[in-house]
Amino acid sequence: MKRIALLSIFFAAIAASAQTTVGIREWTVPWEDTRPRDPAVDRDGNVWFVGQTGHYIAKVDPASGKFQRFELDEGTGPHNLIVGADGAIWFAGNRKGYIGRLDPKSGAIRKFPMPDSAAGDPHTLVLASNGDIWFTVQSGSFVGRLAPKSGAVRLVKVPTAGSRPYGIILDATGRPWFNEFGRNFLGTIDPNTMKLEEHPLPEGARGRRIALGRDGAIWYVDYARGRLARFDPKTRKVEEWLTPGGKGSLPYAMSVDDRGRMWLVESGPQPNRLVGFDPASKEFFAIGNVPSGGSTVRHMVFDAKRRELWFGTDANTIGRARVP
Repeated sequence: MKRIALLSIFFAAIAASAQTTVGIREWTVPWEDTRPRDPAVDRDGNVWFVGQTGHYIAKVDPASGKFQRFELDEGTGPHNLIVGADGAIWFAGNRKGYIGRLDPKSGAIRKFPMPDSAAGDPHTLVLASNGDIWFTVQSGSFVGRLAPKSGAVRLVKVPTAGSRPYGIILDATGRPWFNEFGRNFLGTIDPNTMKLEEHPLPEGARGRRIALGRDGAIWYVDYARGRLARFDPKTRKVEEWLTPGGKGSLPYAMSVDDRGRMWLVESGPQPNRLVGFDPASKEFFAIGNVPSGGSTVRHMVFDAKRRELWFGTDANTIGRARVP
């Protein structure tokens, strides 16, 4: 492994540097105990999300607070969704082994099953610039690509048992990068050859979510060790920063804003805390408590048009933070 640079930051110093308070608003989802999660914002500003334990897709209009629900088959266990290039809502049918397309106007659903029954749990989706959809398969240990026009699905097996491909992003060249939550590795795939590469991380690291820096670096949250980390694809060097909540902070959801600043949610503290980090100063600069407590915030997206972060909570809310 290449040299690893560990930047040790004491809790008190971090807390002192985080001067900005982040305002958060939440909307209570009208269907109780359904684990609303993994939102995405459409071109009209509607916020779509899945009800993982309620087996539905839904949207909320933030202006009116009105919710609309689209039913899925019982037991679907939708895990994640994105707004496709065609304006459709694409979602991971996590417990049924398919990726689904919801037409938001008609409510019609089309299913794209996995070509291998071992890939039974599509997990997180991300949209490529050409309209393709890349995705992880956690328990099945695959990363895949769906071509919406043809419906073709290609899978790449991550060979190590228990690797658990999890969060996923695309770099500026369209190359996917993903966390291996089950062990201390990042993975990436050449979109032309579909060849897999894996990169070791610090001992004990468990990257869960992932983001792309403005300079092309790969950022991730280390859920097991309470750190935010930066991986340089050129040098293979890793830099780490202890989060404000320390080793037990369980950083989970993360995203990057239009200024290249990293945002993460510490899911260990109750209430959960939204934390901002500036790569330019290498300091944590913002902290905000999730008003409902959050229970666990699992995924987060940044809407660049409105400069807002959106997330779902296990406290049955959809949350919004306007970044400073």
